Amino acid sequence: MRLRERAHRLGRVSAVLVVTSVTAEREAIEAGLAEARPGPAVRIVTVDAGVGVANAAATTAAVLAERPYAAVLSVGIAGGLGVPAGGLVLGTASVAADLGADSPDGFLSLDDLGLGSSTLECDPDLTDRLATRLPDAVRGTILTVSTVTGTAARADWLRTRHPDAVAEAMEGFGVATAAARAGVPFAEVRAISNAVGPRDRQAWRIDDALTALRRVGGALATLRR
Repeated sequence: MRLRERAHRLGRVSAVLVVTSVTAEREAIEAGLAEARPGPAVRIVTVDAGVGVANAAATTAAVLAERPYAAVLSVGIAGGLGVPAGGLVLGTASVAADLGADSPDGFLSLDDLGLGSSTLECDPDLTDRLATRLPDAVRGTILTVSTVTGTAARADWLRTRHPDAVAEAMEGFGVATAAARAGVPFAEVRAISNAVGPRDRQAWRIDDALTALRRVGGALATLRR
């Protein structure tokens, strides 16, 4: 359902909720919104939820309970899997990559354990609309992890299990879970600050990633039109 159609069904002017983890990400999105010409259809509401899937899920659920939203986006910085620092990725699905159980035969996901699914699909209509506004964004699965990858072995393991993954972050699956339970369309957009692999703080390009998030803010402003 398109954003305008959902807002009309709700019988009031609705909004798109953008969930970031930290203030710097939120401020970058808001700066991009401020630079763009405002539109009349759907306003953008931003909130920084804190780091990690639990914070993301709890905050998103609480905000969604306060009023109707046309869509929910998880937006922020991420590690790239084959996407260079400064680039953008647009999720096709959010995967809880390390939620499951260890075993002598290797990792067992929720799907393997018969306890549910580790994958939540992004809304295709919303994702297509974002792709039109961010044509250079690389599409693919975005992994949600509780422990950020810091070794080559872990990066190889993720690539083997999720060959279509383009990034690793810590909140998307939590936001997606809250959105799914509320029946609200979900999408995820990430700006790449570093490569997933051996931890090397000197190689991180946080400023470039925040600049990319400003572009995302500008793109989100057009969803109002």
